[in-house]
Amino acid sequence: MKFFIDTANLAQIKEANELGILDGVTTNPSLMAKEGIKGHDAVINHYKTICEMVNGDISAEVISTEFKAIVEEGKKLAAIHPNIVVKVPMIKDGVKAIKWFTDNGIRTNCTLCFSAGQAILAAKAGAAYISPFIGRIDDSGWDGVVLIEQISRIYKLQGFKTKVLAASIRNALHIVKCAEAGADVCTCPLESILGLLKHPLTDIGLAKFLEDAKKTA
Repeated sequence: MKFFIDTANLAQIKEANELGILDGVTTNPSLMAKEGIKGHDAVINHYKTICEMVNGDISAEVISTEFKAIVEEGKKLAAIHPNIVVKVPMIKDGVKAIKWFTDNGIRTNCTLCFSAGQAILAAKAGAAYISPFIGRIDDSGWDGVVLIEQISRIYKLQGFKTKVLAASIRNALHIVKCAEAGADVCTCPLESILGLLKHPLTDIGLAKFLEDAKKTA
């Protein structure tokens, strides 16, 4: 399973990349706004900086909702760098745009997916990635990881090439469960990635080793 970091914060991207396990980055308008990135040129330049930092797929999201506007915006985003994957919402015109992008050699990440039916449409249109939002599904009282498992099973049975990118990750346990469910990629905040490092027995064991090492000095 590949690891993407879900942020527009350059310091966090750098820290995750230095761990040696980072495969890519996902962003969205909310994450850009959180970092104070405003204006078209500033957003484009921010994407360029991220692409220079990480050797992997970088999802850049369109903000348009009509077919022609999505296509025009997506073409501009794709022109930023070869590693850019155009992030398109799971709406009717979004699916149409994904098919257009696929036919014209532009890779896409279909975002805001909340059902297997939506995932099937995205795969049929040729999306490179589908992004089920498991944390938000959990918030609604259902199990988001079950959806990851369901989509992964359908894609395998039907031979779809679209990669399952688990999104809206809330904690380290989500990451482990998504790996068990067959996710191809997991995109998450830095905090969740670092959470995988933590275990009380590791801390206890290390403290004991260091204590014993002093006795042999």
